Amino acid sequence: MEDVLRQLVAYLRGMWLYRWWGLIGAWLVGAIAAGAIYMLPDRYESSARIYVDTQSVLKPLMSGLAVQPNVDQQITILSRTLISRPNIEKLIRMADLDLTVKTNKDREELIATLNKTLQIRGTGRDNLFTLSYEDTEPERAKRVVQSLVSIFVESGLGDKRKDTDSARRFIEEQIKTYEQRLDEAENRLKDFKIKNMHLMLGGKDYVSQVGEVAGQLAAARLALREAENSRNALQRQLVGEEPVLLPENQLERKVSIPEIDGRIDVMQRNLDGLLQRYTEVHPDVVGTRRIIAQLQEQKKAEVEARRSESGGYGDVNANPVYQQMKLALADAEANVASLNARVAEYEARQAQLQASAKLLPQVEAELAQLNRDYEINKKNYETLVGRRESANMSVEMESSSGMAEFRLIDPPSVPLKPSAPNRILLMPLGGAGALLFGLALTFVLSQMRPTFLDGRELREVAGLPLLGTVHATPDPVRRRRRQRLNLAFLGGVSGYVGAFGVLTVALAMLKIT
Repeated sequence: MEDVLRQLVAYLRGMWLYRWWGLIGAWLVGAIAAGAIYMLPDRYESSARIYVDTQSVLKPLMSGLAVQPNVDQQITILSRTLISRPNIEKLIRMADLDLTVKTNKDREELIATLNKTLQIRGTGRDNLFTLSYEDTEPERAKRVVQSLVSIFVESGLGDKRKDTDSARRFIEEQIKTYEQRLDEAENRLKDFKIKNMHLMLGGKDYVSQVGEVAGQLAAARLALREAENSRNALQRQLVGEEPVLLPENQLERKVSIPEIDGRIDVMQRNLDGLLQRYTEVHPDVVGTRRIIAQLQEQKKAEVEARRSESGGYGDVNANPVYQQMKLALADAEANVASLNARVAEYEARQAQLQASAKLLPQVEAELAQLNRDYEINKKNYETLVGRRESANMSVEMESSSGMAEFRLIDPPSVPLKPSAPNRILLMPLGGAGALLFGLALTFVLSQMRPTFLDGRELREVAGLPLLGTVHATPDPVRRRRRQRLNLAFLGGVSGYVGAFGVLTVALAMLKIT
């Protein structure tokens, strides 16, 4: 530590020897810096504040029905990507900045300058954005900020409409594609079912068809056996046994004359209705009974007339009961034939199903695949249709309430006072920089022309033994001269600091006025 302090003191003592050179250098550089700071062109800043209101009453009401994008995130991304080359070129045209552009190089420099000087600052969660720009002309600064505000609002609305239109076009194209796929799938499924209709009766699987046909076959065979037993019984009565003949009075009752029997039935029902309302001696009741008796006598006479024409019922073939049994036997024969045909049909179906058992797994696999493809396409189609309706509802909601409301809190105005450069701050900084330049100059000169101030430094540098040192005899004249020089140096430094202080105060007063 002692060696470091000793070396530092040596540097300071060497620099002290060239202090006047450093003071002159500081004054020169300070004067140049002060002039340059004073001559810096004034820059005027114009700014505007915009509030983006992303809240809407319709959003909670339409939750789940319409697509609701993250508007806050979109606005944040928009603010970060607003300063892009296309937007800057559009801003140049809107603010008439291209009037002074002569060449492509000038245009590129202007774009680079705007890209650096345009600023968009946001508070984040409050959606409050500040747009600012600095220029040497106040009017031009205002025009640029006004154009930037317009681009900011138009980008927020235009990009959203563009995204919505693109999404709707994409959904419409997909819906048309899936409609075509559904038509193709339905046609393939229809052709497949027509081709394999014998294996898919009623849309049932093979096991269900086999079980159903087996059940129908068993029921048909049972019905056939019953019909055959009934037929055989009738045959035994007609062929193997004597037919039973009924007495004359029973034969008379068995003979049916439809016209007279129908009238008797109608009059009998009328009589029952009259007896519910009137007594036996009522004229209507008596008249109805008389008509019924007349109809019965008429029927009896008709039966006698038929008996006399057929020679009586002594012949078996002329017996109506025998005739009815023959008719019943004919019906039984027809029923047996019909059931035989039904049994044969069911047996043929069963044989066909058994023969198709080898093809059935392949058919079922193809049918399952066709149904799976059709269901997937149908599900996607229905989903896209629902998305399209949701998108249409979102468009209607945005047209009613808007994606966001842009409110211009502070419009851009023409700045009256320059915002830069800050000469009050730059002036003392320039003076300090010039003073550091003077110190650096003294250090460089001390190193270029080093001086040994004591015997130790000489011995360390030369590496030779030092026999002794000779000190100068104190002289009052030289001492007074040295003091005057030191006072003059201190005066020069104080004057330098005071000059920069006066300049700073003067600039502050000019700014206030």
